[in-house]
Amino acid sequence: MKYNILTYLIGEGFSNVFKNRKQAIISISMMCITMLIFGIFFVIAENINHFVDEVEGEQGIQVYMKKNVTDEQIQTLKQQLLAIDGINTVEFVSQADALQEVKDKFGDKASLLEGRDESIFPVSYIITLTDLSKSSEIQEQISKLDNVGEIRSSNETISTLVRIARGIRIATYVISICLIVFAIFIITNTIKLTVHARRREISIMKYVGATNGFIRWPFAVEGIIIGLISGAISIALLYGVYSLALSNDSFLSFISKMGLTLLHFSDMFTLIILVYLVLGIVVGVLGSTISMRKYLKV
Repeated sequence: MKYNILTYLIGEGFSNVFKNRKQAIISISMMCITMLIFGIFFVIAENINHFVDEVEGEQGIQVYMKKNVTDEQIQTLKQQLLAIDGINTVEFVSQADALQEVKDKFGDKASLLEGRDESIFPVSYIITLTDLSKSSEIQEQISKLDNVGEIRSSNETISTLVRIARGIRIATYVISICLIVFAIFIITNTIKLTVHARRREISIMKYVGATNGFIRWPFAVEGIIIGLISGAISIALLYGVYSLALSNDSFLSFISKMGLTLLHFSDMFTLIILVYLVLGIVVGVLGSTISMRKYLKV
């Protein structure tokens, strides 16, 4: 019996979509535009977060050791650095490496450093962090370790990156909420037209004892169907738009010159599917629920 009721409710939901094809097509078209815009902002945000992560990974803190440290003290400091929560990688820079790095910076004038003794440079470690917002806290912990002479980092750059990442996330959330509200508005008004057209039928159903839930579910299914169809079409359109951007040599060259890489669509595909699936169902259910409240007087 339960199976028959469930089959009926789902069948009625599909039937509503086909019976009201014009409204459904208009709703799906508007939803596709809304979801496509949402998807474009979503992939832009994902790529910008990817850019920030790439730049974050290159923002190293250099920890210089005091002069005349022993090999044992060098290894001990490495273990202490690795034990600090928030440190991602620890790379050793020998005195010879330090000298070579300075020569590289001098470029054509590197000959001025010929004959210089590498012992004038202290050994150091370059560390990267899992979370740049913890930079100051981690530097404070490092400064308390034995044999640490000096700590150098681009604190201003790190602070800027943290602010950019936070701003991107806030902007993404605000835009996403606005688009979701707009999508709910579209489905709500589409289902309202359907409900209005069937108001006499709904009155008869209520008169013979049908519960509000029994009446509401077909419309909820209709909203979900519209949301899922719109989501599927939008993903296909989004893939086409993103592929077009990736095929633009000038755009890719510009990104490459900045030392950044774009995510492949496949890298985001699973997440996009999940987001659109949830979005389609939630928007469909909310849209139908809001539109039915007035008529069912819940």
